[in-house]
Amino acid sequence: MKKNKLSEGLVEILLRISAGASVLAIIIITVFIFYKGIPLIAKVGIIDFLFNLKWVPTNGSFGIGAMVIGSLAVTFCSLVWSVPLGIMTAILMAEIAPPKLADVLARFVELLAGIPSVVYGFFGLIVIVPFIRNHLGGVGLSVLAGAIVLGIMILPTIINISRDAILAIPKEYKENSLALGATHYQSIFRVILPAASSGIITAIVLGLGRAIGETMAVLMVTGNAAVLPDSLLAPVRTMTSNIVLEMGYAAGDHQAALFATGTVLFIFIVILNLAVSISMKAGTENGN
Repeated sequence: MKKNKLSEGLVEILLRISAGASVLAIIIITVFIFYKGIPLIAKVGIIDFLFNLKWVPTNGSFGIGAMVIGSLAVTFCSLVWSVPLGIMTAILMAEIAPPKLADVLARFVELLAGIPSVVYGFFGLIVIVPFIRNHLGGVGLSVLAGAIVLGIMILPTIINISRDAILAIPKEYKENSLALGATHYQSIFRVILPAASSGIITAIVLGLGRAIGETMAVLMVTGNAAVLPDSLLAPVRTMTSNIVLEMGYAAGDHQAALFATGTVLFIFIVILNLAVSISMKAGTENGN
């Protein structure tokens, strides 16, 4: 008994140390980013920093408006096609496909999630960009190319979490719906999906967070022009790409502006995480 208590005490101490280290790392990263970025935002002004479309650090112009719009354009265009496809795939795997086929599809989705982002970037650069250039016009490096690549990358997140949310719905929901005369598909779309809505919303928000924070694949297929895009075929630069491209040689206010861009991204991700927590809490309360 004494040995068991001693081992349990050691395990508890190790767990506490691990949790404390994780929290400390987050605090240090947060303080460092804000310490480096906030002074530049205060110097330039939050409105000018976020909404000015002119990014010329050598001339003292630090507006990231074009890159904010570029990030949002690529991200939301990727969600437009990946969210319906991901949810439909999750429905197929959870409610329609035979168990063996669903398991095979799940393995393929897991494999898709494990592919490095640079591989997606190469695929986009070699396949998607030339296709857009030859069939739709423009240079190929564009918002559309980034949206296609990002959509493929966030599909596993949307599919897996949506599928888990659907499978978590009690079978009695579907059985009662069928007993009342509803068809299989009516039960899915009118009973199961509304009941799983909080989990599906969580999947979408997490996919959004993954898309807005992606760097390498987007860097390779969007053209990286720090201008306001006027169409889906126009090149664009995202906030993450801007940080990666210029951090190597930036100094002074230029470097501080890149940290300030990271601060904006950090705040946006925090807001997304809070939205996920609120949606999950709301879904739990509704379920109760």
